[in-house]
Amino acid sequence: MAKIDAFFKLMNEQGASDLHLASGQPPALRVRGEIERVKFKVLDSDDLRGMLYEIAPEQKIKMFEENGDIDFGYEIPGLARYRANFFMQRNGVAAVFREIPSAILTADQLGLPPVVSKLATLPRGLVLVTGPTGSGKSTTLAAIVDVAHRQRKDHILTVEDPIEFVHQSQGCIVNHREVGVHTNSFSTALRGALREDPDVILVGEMRDLETISLAVEAASTGHLVFSTLHTSSAYKSVDRVIEVFPSQEQPLIRSTLADGLRAVVAQTLFKRIDRKGRVAALEILIANPAVRNLIREGKTHQIPSMIQTGKKYGMILLDDSIMDLFKKGIISADEAYAKSNEKGRFRAMLKAPPADFTEA
Repeated sequence: MAKIDAFFKLMNEQGASDLHLASGQPPALRVRGEIERVKFKVLDSDDLRGMLYEIAPEQKIKMFEENGDIDFGYEIPGLARYRANFFMQRNGVAAVFREIPSAILTADQLGLPPVVSKLATLPRGLVLVTGPTGSGKSTTLAAIVDVAHRQRKDHILTVEDPIEFVHQSQGCIVNHREVGVHTNSFSTALRGALREDPDVILVGEMRDLETISLAVEAASTGHLVFSTLHTSSAYKSVDRVIEVFPSQEQPLIRSTLADGLRAVVAQTLFKRIDRKGRVAALEILIANPAVRNLIREGKTHQIPSMIQTGKKYGMILLDDSIMDLFKKGIISADEAYAKSNEKGRFRAMLKAPPADFTEA
């Protein structure tokens, strides 16, 4: 057992999502969204480096020494998997670990609407799950892929950095590839994927122009592609994909994206006030013919109106989802206001001025 494993067991006992280890500071856990210090000595840089290197693959250590930060996956059988990030800071080495539960939560357990599960049955196209860091994108995506895994008889290929949720082959063949271990980059893996007979491709994150271009191309050539973006709403996700490209290429990618996009699920996590835990508010955009025309014509600013009138397709605006959670007594007025898009809808519910004084 590695020395650092004791911290992971503590994470599990405390129900923490993240473990923070930094030279010159005591360890800390993120529990239900808030940082809590662990009663432990201040970490020495050399001691911490030794603990971290004990669990890191040799090639990742080499990359860390050269670049100053790395990502990789670590697993304790029977406990959980962890997404690890090492980085250098003023006092020395530091690391953050995000727990990835061994058991994949189902769409029903997460309370996802039926339309989100149906995305797993699409024959082709691009599906994006978006939201800020730590909003549960990977968990939602894993639940959707789990539905595909149970209902299809296809080849599912995942490309991640690092591998997060592991799907055991059942009805489908599942191959997991990790950037930096099994392939050099997302773009290299995606170029290879088109020759590996996949039906479903999961791209952990669309980080750069080449990866986005290849993912959109794959979705337009008969594959079902799932990926994530760090955007807060459906229409911003569409704009983000297009704006990555040089201006002279944007008309073409706009047309290609309009043909290939099938859905965007934007989500934000909230602390529950009715019981322990967190809950996601979702914005759901289904790319029906009318939505695709808006994308093709460069009228993405009209997408929120299309979502508002598209309830029969399962569409919902983020603010409507937030309001529903608030009215059910699941989330607080303060957090509902803070994470909403149209602040005016929620301002009257506040008992005190907003925490962000610039919005008062």
